[in-house]
Amino acid sequence: MQNLTRITRNPEVMGGKPCIRGMRVTVGTIVGLMASGHSNSDILKAYPYLEEDDIYEALAYAAWRAEEIEVPLRSA
Repeated sequence: MQNLTRITRNPEVMGGKPCIRGMRVTVGTIVGLMASGHSNSDILKAYPYLEEDDIYEALAYAAWRAEEIEVPLRSA
């Protein structure tokens, strides 16, 4: 995994969830917005203090975590 410089974890910020650059914006928030169909532009308008690279790194982090953790899925 590449060195992620924009993802931080601090037990005093958002309960220790992975956040963007120490801000109160979690990786989960970014991934959830993208999964809901919001574009990078939409997210940057809603969170003007974020940068496009923050979004890409949040997605990279989430993809890496998804590969590292086995999540049981309900059968169809």
